[in-house]
Amino acid sequence: MSLAVDGLISGLDTTSLINSLMTLEAGPQNLLKAKVTSTNTLMTALQGLNSSIASLATLANKSVTVDSLNLYAAKSTSSTVTTSASTSATSGSLDLVVTQLAQAQSGVTAAMTVASTVDYTLVASDGTKTSITSASTSLDDVVSAINTADAGITATKIASGTDGAGVTQYRLQLVAGETGVAGAFALHAGTSAMVTDGTSTNLLTAPGAAVIRTAQDASVTLWKGTAAEQAITSSTNTFADLLPGVAVTVSAVSADPVTVSVSRDDAAVSTIAKTLVDSLNSLFALISTKSAVVNSTDSTGKAVVSGGVFSGDSTVRDVKQLILNAASYPVGGRSPSEIGINITKTGTIEFDADKFAAAMKSDPEFVKSVLSEISSRVAAAATSASDKYDGMITGKITGQESLVKSLGTQIDNWDLRLTSRRASLERTYASLEVQLSNMNAQSAWLTAQVDGLNASNGK
Repeated sequence: MSLAVDGLISGLDTTSLINSLMTLEAGPQNLLKAKVTSTNTLMTALQGLNSSIASLATLANKSVTVDSLNLYAAKSTSSTVTTSASTSATSGSLDLVVTQLAQAQSGVTAAMTVASTVDYTLVASDGTKTSITSASTSLDDVVSAINTADAGITATKIASGTDGAGVTQYRLQLVAGETGVAGAFALHAGTSAMVTDGTSTNLLTAPGAAVIRTAQDASVTLWKGTAAEQAITSSTNTFADLLPGVAVTVSAVSADPVTVSVSRDDAAVSTIAKTLVDSLNSLFALISTKSAVVNSTDSTGKAVVSGGVFSGDSTVRDVKQLILNAASYPVGGRSPSEIGINITKTGTIEFDADKFAAAMKSDPEFVKSVLSEISSRVAAAATSASDKYDGMITGKITGQESLVKSLGTQIDNWDLRLTSRRASLERTYASLEVQLSNMNAQSAWLTAQVDGLNASNGK
């Protein structure tokens, strides 16, 4: 509790005096608070750096094996035939004619107002029977029962005019969930037993019903017009592995042969290398920016030199050197510069696309082995730095977190100490005022006594 003692006797501004003294007393605590601020700034910067290094590790890991760099591009001579190649693809070409596309079976029932039964049986192309029971003969209930049976078809109620009496009629549209012959179906009005003994009715072949589209596989013909002519079918419009590692998707029937060709995609490998180099340089630029010394002036015009948040940080410096070494050291006694990956005098990595392309053309296996090894070393170095359990930067962040916690405890202790010191000063100045009051009272008494003696002596 603060004591109001401002100059009651002495006339001193004791509050200002105490505040000035407390400012001096709080000097060590202010230093601790400044240390917390700077530590938090460093910790935030380290967390950002750690995220960047972790991203670099993820990127590098994508090309740590030579197989991951076996990239091929597939193309066709028609826009209606599209291709995609995986890492298992090999160079080659193939001529094909698209004879038909895959389609899903669909059909409509005869027009009706209500269903004739609540029992239905779906018969799949392989003869499998699925029993379906609706809640009533209401067409809405029949549609709901079919759709919730998860039997591979979808039913929709479609308005279909009126009958002679003016009553609204509906058809049920039935569509297979999958394309291809394997998705063909029949929907019978009746139980499974009725289907077996032939007393049920196939709703898609009954009078007034119609099959709108038959189930059909996609088909292509290879080497058409030759002795090796061969038809290949697919339940979908995509044919997997017509060529090793190549998927072909068709979208229209063709009269003339379409050529599908596959070749090594050197440009894609070059993109991987360039992306890795760009990521390395972005990381090095981040570290350099936050380590730079900045010259400025303060409010009085005095020159001030301040270092970046990473200035003098040995852990960050070690991490940068570790990753730089991983990216620039020789591979099998040969320099990465042979494939266009060079270290510059400023400590960055340079990528020469033309030199890389030339190396890929002359010795692609060597290029891929070097890029794979560099990626592997960079991934290992980046993981060593950013691992969430024992990474170098992670450990540094953990240490800074502990330091902030310790500083916080010290600051709290200083709060108690300063509160106690302020109270002590207030008591001291209050006591001073009391003493001055007592002294003033004694002085007044003595003065009165002296005046009395002088008066009695006639002076």
